[in-house]
Amino acid sequence: MSVGFSSIPSNIRVPLFYAEVDGSQAGYFTQDQRALLIGQMLPAGAATAGVPVQVSSADQARALFGAGSMLALAMAAYRINDDFGEVWCLPLADDGAAVAATGTVALTGTATAAGALSLYIAGKRVQQGVATGASGATVATALAAAINANTDLPVTAAADTGTVTLTAKNKGPLGNDIDLRLNYRGAQGGEATPPGLTAGVTAMTSGATAPSLAAGLAALGDEPFDFIACPYADTSSLDAIKTLMDDQTGRWSWSRQVFGHVFGAKRGTVSELSTFGNLRNDPHATVIGYSASPTPPWEWAAALTAQAAKSLRADPARPLQTLPLVGVLAAPVPSRFTLSERQILLFDGVATHMVGADGTVRIERAITTYQKNAFGQPDPSFLDVETLFTLATIIRRMRNAITTKFARHKLANDGTSFGAGQAIVTPKIIRAELIAQYSEMESLGLVENMAAFKANLVVERDSTDPNRINVLYPPDLVNQLRVFAVLAQFRLQYTA
Repeated sequence: MSVGFSSIPSNIRVPLFYAEVDGSQAGYFTQDQRALLIGQMLPAGAATAGVPVQVSSADQARALFGAGSMLALAMAAYRINDDFGEVWCLPLADDGAAVAATGTVALTGTATAAGALSLYIAGKRVQQGVATGASGATVATALAAAINANTDLPVTAAADTGTVTLTAKNKGPLGNDIDLRLNYRGAQGGEATPPGLTAGVTAMTSGATAPSLAAGLAALGDEPFDFIACPYADTSSLDAIKTLMDDQTGRWSWSRQVFGHVFGAKRGTVSELSTFGNLRNDPHATVIGYSASPTPPWEWAAALTAQAAKSLRADPARPLQTLPLVGVLAAPVPSRFTLSERQILLFDGVATHMVGADGTVRIERAITTYQKNAFGQPDPSFLDVETLFTLATIIRRMRNAITTKFARHKLANDGTSFGAGQAIVTPKIIRAELIAQYSEMESLGLVENMAAFKANLVVERDSTDPNRINVLYPPDLVNQLRVFAVLAQFRLQYTA
């Protein structure tokens, strides 16, 4: 037997005992899967725009990005959905040419009875007490003060003769998605405009010019982030994300192998979302659609990312359906997407949600925007996000096994006679290792059909490069239970 040492020389003469440690056979697979939140900060924040920073809590995010900033609010939404995972944030400054969205609440009349005015701003309630005899102008002044006192709101307020003007803290088109509404919970929730007062809400509008993602995304380098929340659904931003993640030179390319997935959200009607989805075709991006929810897209994206991260870290193949988006408010019942409308969206590259009887918003199916192959033909191969995460896990486990066990091995043909202790590997040895790894992944519920895998696995030396092994690796990914179909063929009575 010829034992191959890495450090102890063969010609040493000084007595007596020498030992070197080799951990190549003791390692096991582990992966630190981090989340990244992308969003805008305020000038008052302590962070540097365009530089990713690790953030542990919502309080830290307020200090780094400014209270009421999109990114601080996204971090708060993430943490109530995933209180354990490692989170980084990529702060962006408002574009120099950006315009802030504005909206108004106009109050007229005089209260004939005491009560409270419940104004929801981006899904957060501001409740202002109203005394009997209070005029609209008086209530407006008090309401503006209450809004400004809550620094976690994404707007500032100013009152003038009964009209409260709300201005988005962050400039740009996302400010138009700051929902304004009165009495979201209605009479059943004890919310109603005091009698005698009339309130008119004008939606947020005129926000324009999203920040460029180019510099910030470039600053990520090859740092691994498996779960990326991006609230921007405009074409320019999503194209930048697609380039970041693509299979040619991006994070999924052969030369980088960083992997990861982007989660976003978009508000719109079924028609608007269908049009949007049909213009996208990216296997590495998931955009969940919603209609009249008061919750803004940066919080939808953060909640979706957090729930996906929490589940997919534990099991990348387990479906995300039914996971709750904590803190996300459902649209009123008449505005919720029907079954047929959600079916349309799922064929147009838009992920869907459902609402439980208690009003809890839950993931229904987290599909990607990928729909067609290079010839424009329907292609469901990358339909579900779980497929991508399962593939990434398989490749990472294989990479870990090969680089740990055979990092400094010599390569020989099958049948070569060498000592058992030699650091030599052959195609058959590598094949056996890949099969062993596949068996382990089968027990973890990631793959199936071992016999077919072994029959189709090819491991061979390259015909022109004697130092290279080529592998055809054909895993059969485990699937998800999506549909349970029943034909209830009843009888009024079985015959004897």
